[in-house]
Amino acid sequence: MSVKGRCRVVESEHHQRTNAHLNQLASVGQIAAGIAHEVKNPLTAVKGFLQLLKERNEPQYIDIAQSELENAIGILQNLLQVSRPDSEEEPFESIDLSAELESLILLFQDQFYRVELIRDFRNPGQYIRGKKNQLKKAIFNLLKNAFEAIPGKGAITVGHDATDSEVIVYIQDSGTGIPKHKLSMLGTPFFSTKEDGTGMGLPLVFSVIYQHNGTVDVESEEQRGTRFTITLPRETGMKKNKEVLRLELDVSNSANLVEFFADNRDTFEERLLSEAVNVRERIDELLAVGNINLLDNAYRLVLYVVEGKEHDVISFARTEGVAWAKHSLTVAFKLEWIQAVRRVMWDFLYNYDRITNHLSNKEEFYGLEKQINDLMDLFFSHFFLSFSQFKDDLIRSQRELMADLSVPIIPLTPSISILPLIGAVDESRSAIIEEKVLSQIGNNRIETLIIDLSGVIEMSPGVIRDLISLLEGIKMMGCESVITGIRPEIVKTMIRHGLTFGTKATTKGTLQHALIDHLAQWSAST
Repeated sequence: MSVKGRCRVVESEHHQRTNAHLNQLASVGQIAAGIAHEVKNPLTAVKGFLQLLKERNEPQYIDIAQSELENAIGILQNLLQVSRPDSEEEPFESIDLSAELESLILLFQDQFYRVELIRDFRNPGQYIRGKKNQLKKAIFNLLKNAFEAIPGKGAITVGHDATDSEVIVYIQDSGTGIPKHKLSMLGTPFFSTKEDGTGMGLPLVFSVIYQHNGTVDVESEEQRGTRFTITLPRETGMKKNKEVLRLELDVSNSANLVEFFADNRDTFEERLLSEAVNVRERIDELLAVGNINLLDNAYRLVLYVVEGKEHDVISFARTEGVAWAKHSLTVAFKLEWIQAVRRVMWDFLYNYDRITNHLSNKEEFYGLEKQINDLMDLFFSHFFLSFSQFKDDLIRSQRELMADLSVPIIPLTPSISILPLIGAVDESRSAIIEEKVLSQIGNNRIETLIIDLSGVIEMSPGVIRDLISLLEGIKMMGCESVITGIRPEIVKTMIRHGLTFGTKATTKGTLQHALIDHLAQWSAST
């Protein structure tokens, strides 16, 4: 058979597999849609009654029931997304997947300490036509799976390439891999290779990619890792502008923008969740970890901005910056969330003007545009400054704590203290030791300081000279120095370089010997 003939056979088999998978998803989707319609409303009602009961009764069992109901509703929502990925009112637009990959990678920067992220970007800047949020959520799920597939340290490679007709993205991890007999089950709803997996992430990935006329290929080997390759049709011709989103909003009681956003708060939050598809996965986590309610805070920020309350924007940004830094949340998530707030706000302003024609004056429109963009930029600027300052203060306090811990002067009696040194003593630590020792002797009236070196393996000649100078300073302050546990390696270094403690300190073989002698002397004197 010719090469061209073999290609046609392979292509035909690939289309058959794709069609079979689509039919499978469609069947499940029909069932899911029916289940969701019959079950979701009663579950939501029960949740509402449980919330009322919670205000009047002991919360122990009600909390459990409410949590289970939320899980059930979440499963139904996932089923609906798999069965009807096009149901969201999101327009098609030109998308540069290389740029989206860069932003998605940043969302996992808290994992970079253990997983090396390798970028293999070729032919960036090529566009496809699609629904950005759906595609971002699909790729986010693949990245999340890749990080979770690596139990300890490892590497993930994210690649991008393009041909004349296609854009190819691949995500390859060095994780545990997938058994060969389970590969054919990937993408089936409720099937998961993870113990605590819901089995809804990959079905969404397959469904979204197929709906965009793309393909998903999986290669995996146990203990060697997995590679997901997504291929999507490349957009031909010039890049098209993003379509304007038309929303059905209530303006009947809206005399101004503040009332408009208040009347349409539920719709605003729904649009925000659909716009920031990656952040919404962590909304409950942020609420539990840091008591940070993203939706309430977004609405509060919007009101400050449309009312032009500059000082409130700054104060709120500072509070948010400290909260995010305190709970070790990433700036990348915050940036994506704020940018989503900005985009949804402008969608609402466009529809507000379209329906009411209140912003027909150009000066008024551009004045509002400058106010909104300036205040949003001001918010993030002060958020970042507050976040950075808190982190800097935290690092500074940790360094001070480490400095104190590196010179642990332990009082035994009102006049006798021990300084046990452990680990490497370099010039930097030597300077810290000098400062702490001399100040503690002066503050605590220490008469005898026992310096135990049994935990120090080696010291450079320069550090030994620093120690000898310190002993001289201790003697000048009227304090007796006792050196214990000095190792042979350090003694050899001192001999080779002609260094000696002289009369600046007495030496004992072990800390125990020094304690016996000096505690006995102290007891006799008291």
